[in-house]
Amino acid sequence: MDDNGIRRVCIIGASGRLGQYMVAHALDRGYEVVGVCRERSVGKLQAFADRITIVPGDTNDRRVIRTAVAGCDGILTVLVPWGVRQYSSGTAQAVLDFADPNARLVFSCGWHVPRDENDRYPWATRMANSVVTRVMRALRVIDVEDQLDAARRIFASDSRWTVVRGSDLEEGESQGLPVWSRHVGDPILASNRTRRTDYALFMLEALTDDALIREAPAIVGRLTPSALAHAG
Repeated sequence: MDDNGIRRVCIIGASGRLGQYMVAHALDRGYEVVGVCRERSVGKLQAFADRITIVPGDTNDRRVIRTAVAGCDGILTVLVPWGVRQYSSGTAQAVLDFADPNARLVFSCGWHVPRDENDRYPWATRMANSVVTRVMRALRVIDVEDQLDAARRIFASDSRWTVVRGSDLEEGESQGLPVWSRHVGDPILASNRTRRTDYALFMLEALTDDALIREAPAIVGRLTPSALAHAG
């Protein structure tokens, strides 16, 4: 298959629920798939084991990423803020450093990651995020600040990147490709809900959509009330 030059795709964070959907969508498109996940999570990819190449290891391990992205035309990365070991920023930096200069890079994160001053967050949301961030970091569970650092590194890069910012996710049958806006707070995003399989679909679509290069689309489900109101 030759879809905008994409033949071989690396999925970093392949064993998570979003990652597994991305693996399935990539295989449906005929791509050769390399999946990266922590060693203890390899079993979660058993359903795909005979159809993909699995590279086990922490995603912020530069040796693991260097091996996994070699020869890949597209790289899909789930930026996970686990722990306090620079997991997100380390992963992002390794991808930026070792990906082929012409590779298409697509990263996933949440709406809480701002692109610029035009993103608008309600006061209550900002306060809640601040409290949760401090508590989770103190417990050494999640480091949202590190995910923000990862995004800043990507935004500063001259690579062919896209950062897909997702709303709250839910399971369910596909509703089709999500709609998006450049700015968090835009009315089209008000429903704050996307099917997880459709988030993965958007990630795959971004690989071949040159209009999304160096964009940070905030997405929402195509059939949510806010999206339908905007379309109407």
